[in-house]
Amino acid sequence: MSGAGLTESYIRVANMDLYCEYLLNDKPPILLIHGFASSIYTFRRIIPLLMEQFSVISVDLPGFGKSEKSNSFVYSFENYAKVMLEFIQTFNLSSTHIVAHSMGGQIALHMARLAPEKVNKLILLCSSGYLKRAKKLLIYSSYLPFFDRMVYYYIHRKDVKDYLHNVFFNKELICEEMIDEFSRPLAEKRFYKSLIRLLRHREGDLLPKQLQKIDVPTLIIWGEEDRVVPLHVGKQLVKDLPNAQLITYEKTGHLITEERPEPIFQNILTHVM
Repeated sequence: MSGAGLTESYIRVANMDLYCEYLLNDKPPILLIHGFASSIYTFRRIIPLLMEQFSVISVDLPGFGKSEKSNSFVYSFENYAKVMLEFIQTFNLSSTHIVAHSMGGQIALHMARLAPEKVNKLILLCSSGYLKRAKKLLIYSSYLPFFDRMVYYYIHRKDVKDYLHNVFFNKELICEEMIDEFSRPLAEKRFYKSLIRLLRHREGDLLPKQLQKIDVPTLIIWGEEDRVVPLHVGKQLVKDLPNAQLITYEKTGHLITEERPEPIFQNILTHVM
């Protein structure tokens, strides 16, 4: 999805090749972290706006997008956070702002928990929260032969367009390019093995007592019609995070970066400047 002025590159971090797109200048750095089964593409409509005010760094998480689907990486949120902290060090950044969507919100929160000095401001977009770890029976089942085929058939029980309908309020924004982009990883066999490892390794989301120790200034932005991560999660996060505020948008779903790019950009500017 590379836009004008962005550099596309693979960077070796934690023995994995991570795909990223970035623009480095003399402006404050901002790191973009996408959510589950997504990629840098999530931010395609706000990156051009952010480029006017920030050094922008976006990355496909291990197991997703164009990044490596490692068979040895432990796909826990804490490990994702450690990889992201190592990733920003490759750009010689002492700290950065972070914009994180959905599952990426848990990764960003872990980064703030592990290394608060590395995170200036947090912006959480429809962040996942309060999910428990997968049930033991499902985790044990993931070791069965051909479980990846079961995952494949489970995911393909619906069309990609059906999944997109679930993350949008305004269905008219769904286009063929978007369908193609979200369909692409579903054709990769290694993608399903990464999903299985994420199922096994993903710890439960941060507990309230852990969130209450994260003092990084945090802006939480939510779509009021979010059917993937309901608004009540955002309302609970703003209670548990000691230095947070919540902004919501009517007639907006889970993929808020597609539906409200300009307002989100203005929210980010107000929060970090």
